Amino acid sequence: MKKRPVITIDGPAGAGKSTISRILAERLSFIYLDTGALYRAMAYRLNSEGWDGMEESLIKLCRRIKVEMRKVTGHLHVFADGEDVTQRIRTEEIGLLASRVSAAPAVREVLLSVQRAMAVEGGLVAEGRDMGSVVFPDAEVKFFLDASARERASRRYLELTERDAVCLQEIEDDLLRRDSQDRNRPIAPLIIPPDAVIIDSTDKTISQVVGIMLSAIENSGHLPACKK
Repeated sequence: MKKRPVITIDGPAGAGKSTISRILAERLSFIYLDTGALYRAMAYRLNSEGWDGMEESLIKLCRRIKVEMRKVTGHLHVFADGEDVTQRIRTEEIGLLASRVSAAPAVREVLLSVQRAMAVEGGLVAEGRDMGSVVFPDAEVKFFLDASARERASRRYLELTERDAVCLQEIEDDLLRRDSQDRNRPIAPLIIPPDAVIIDSTDKTISQVVGIMLSAIENSGHLPACKK
């Protein structure tokens, strides 16, 4: 029996990767891997441990911190040292720290094996910054999801105003800083994989983007092995 494909969705912060990936995985009955949550969980624990920003202490902490994904009521949750941090990691502070440490070899070494282990049997939708370029370079189908900085900031603004008082311009500035960090980091920078399907979601609805992806997967010849 043909192994179900691995599908990667890369792109900058706020482009809609998490929402789109979750829906796509549900439509295909695939596992959804939110790799950004893994890095945020690591950042959350580093922050809780009072990391001093030095590489030496980062290496020691990474050897001790355990980040993993577990199924909770049918959904994957992210745990750090046994604590379910799925909801606690969705802050701008943790997002910025995650972007900062995500290129650190010590962090990547710990989390790379966690990510790749989930793709052994295929049937995976993985989203992040370097899924198609580094983590799963042989993925059968790759997407790069983008959107304008203002559109991405507006989406994050609506998400964050449900919990805190926030400023749209500050969010956009933070996103641009994260873009710069992600694109210019020396290890595994945010790039468009040469074989990826590029989708600009700025003026598209969620259902439109999902439809484009399903069509691309079908045209690739891998959908027949999946549940459409």
